[in-house]
Amino acid sequence: MNAKVVRLNSELFPICEFEAALHRQQCYELLAVEANTPAAIIEHTADCDVLYVISTSLPTAVIESLSKCRVISRIGAGTDKVDVAKATEMGILVTNVPDFCVPEQADHTMMLMLALARNLPLMSRAFQREGRFMDLLEQYDCNQRLSSSVLGLIGFGQSAKEVAKRANAFGMKVIATRRRRAAENPEADRLGVELVDLDTLLTQSDYISLHLPLTEATHHLLDGKAISKMKQTAFLINTARGAIVDEKALIEALRERRIGGAGLDVFESFNVFADTKQCPLQHPLLDLDNVILTPHSASYSQQSREDVSITAVANVAAVLAGRMPPEKNIVNAGVVPRNPLA
Repeated sequence: MNAKVVRLNSELFPICEFEAALHRQQCYELLAVEANTPAAIIEHTADCDVLYVISTSLPTAVIESLSKCRVISRIGAGTDKVDVAKATEMGILVTNVPDFCVPEQADHTMMLMLALARNLPLMSRAFQREGRFMDLLEQYDCNQRLSSSVLGLIGFGQSAKEVAKRANAFGMKVIATRRRRAAENPEADRLGVELVDLDTLLTQSDYISLHLPLTEATHHLLDGKAISKMKQTAFLINTARGAIVDEKALIEALRERRIGGAGLDVFESFNVFADTKQCPLQHPLLDLDNVILTPHSASYSQQSREDVSITAVANVAAVLAGRMPPEKNIVNAGVVPRNPLA
């Protein structure tokens, strides 16, 4: 196939044999590139027909340089690092894998919740490193029974519903908030989830879990004012996007013990995918004992990696064959493709 196809993040996220086989089936030659600045990206992509991306930002300057590109295929779900508006203006289709890692994100959320409920990091450190045991029972008698707790889900998409299923198995009461709260939601009824407003969720929940994309509307949705409404014993869990939370306000609340703690897989002010030659990492969150941190790893599993590759390549295959990908996989649904698609 006479098409120039570029796949970014080739070193940070190397192409596994499973993904490579999918590309070979499409009979195009794939150029694997590791480039993370606009100038470096443009050097390889300006004349490409297809651009695959995982974590690298594609700002306006990069999009404007894509003189031939038909489709930007995000190997993942979120597209907040892509200038989708500029791509739409230029007739470039932007696709993603909207149901990427839904079970994994739900499992990771429950893992963080259980670890916080049982004070797992503190218990493990004290026992393994210091040999203490009996005094832990008094020091950490604040362990919480999940079946006596309320879980608040901010956002009620696929991942939130999967978390609700798991929380139901633990006997938790589950409440949620969503943009169109008044609209009928049979799934909420089936799962026994009560839809409430955000203020009610913040004040009633023992655990709050975020399940939203990062947009202008959700940026710093949980700011200092919102965090101040949480219970002093409540825990915040974020496996969505770091900047949904005002990180400075969160750190202040954690330091002052105004909330119970947090389980974070995503961050606002440092990039776990950046060059990590600086070791150890320096960040205020790393100094807190009421926080569990994981390195943006909620999505990882062999199955999710295969699933995301299948759909990302299928989106491209459709465009190169002159067809629109499935509607649910098109991020800029109103785009007029620069190359007509059936």
